[in-house]
Amino acid sequence: MLVFDSHCDAPSQMMRARDYTKDNPWGHVDFPKLRAGGVDASVFALYCPPGYAPDEATRYTLDMLAHLYDQVDAAEGEVEFAFTASEVLENKSNGLTSILIGMENGAPIQHSLPLLRLFYRMGVIYMTLAHNADNEICDSCAGNHRWGGLSPFGREVVREMNNLGMIVDIAHCSDDTVRDCLEVSRAPIVSTHSCCKALAGHRRNLPDDLLKAIADKGGVVQINFCPSFLSEEYDALMAATGAGDRADNIEAAFIADPENPEKVAAWVEMQRELEAMPRPSYKDVVDHIDHAVKVMGIDHVGVGTDYDGISVAPAGLENVSRMPVLWEEMRSREYSSEDIEKVAGKNFLRVMEEVQRVSSGA
Repeated sequence: MLVFDSHCDAPSQMMRARDYTKDNPWGHVDFPKLRAGGVDASVFALYCPPGYAPDEATRYTLDMLAHLYDQVDAAEGEVEFAFTASEVLENKSNGLTSILIGMENGAPIQHSLPLLRLFYRMGVIYMTLAHNADNEICDSCAGNHRWGGLSPFGREVVREMNNLGMIVDIAHCSDDTVRDCLEVSRAPIVSTHSCCKALAGHRRNLPDDLLKAIADKGGVVQINFCPSFLSEEYDALMAATGAGDRADNIEAAFIADPENPEKVAAWVEMQRELEAMPRPSYKDVVDHIDHAVKVMGIDHVGVGTDYDGISVAPAGLENVSRMPVLWEEMRSREYSSEDIEKVAGKNFLRVMEEVQRVSSGA
């Protein structure tokens, strides 16, 4: 079975001095954990915070990409980059874990299609058009609806991504942006890390009509592990206790000074506190998979963990080495082996292939 995680924030953690060749005690992901969890392919997303100025956004993203290349090189013989669906399968047959490159937030391309093409040439297989703020490409689900969906430039971006064979990722986008992408794109679109609004009303989650529309276009929605997206009760608990804000502040201090032992210790202690609190479990993840399958069909659902980009993971899925509990839970709910294989990775791989076919004109 091919296991493919479509979204992990590893590059951000690499910028915080984490060595991914080692089994780190508090990280969600590293190369040993990927192997222990049976994960064959993982997209490491270059996350650019939305508040960066244009040149700062581009430079920071290039710096992350450089760190990522260094760490994959350091793990030669264990992991290997993949840039196409066929390379993912080839690496698996050779016993190698595939690392793919995504970009979370289109701000680093500034207002430049040549920069978009350059990032594609450097290996970026998908771009999440926005993060938690509107940008020059489109409106975010957390923004001010500057454009009412895609901007005029954003429509050019989507068309050029189709031409290149780069996947259009609408995670973090406003509903109107998603609708515009469905209209403009010639290829299937995806959400690499979202959940179902019918089960939890978070702004980041997708309503049933958009789930269905993405499926009708041939795309996939990859279910996110973020506890706030899985459960409204958990989101309310974080707000009531102030734990969410405290975690954000402690993490920000750690990011600003990642090799300061006091900042590291405070961050670890916050992880312990969050893990001790009631939180959704792997069963809630499968609840969202169940709902997405009911609305979209089994061929259009997958998993995009958001590991290393979330403060705490669901109970039972504390890190990527625990991924097999998902497949066991799906078996207990009478999913067939073929259906589990589709959700685990075949569906996302199919979309990769289809996007690349559209770009070639086949």
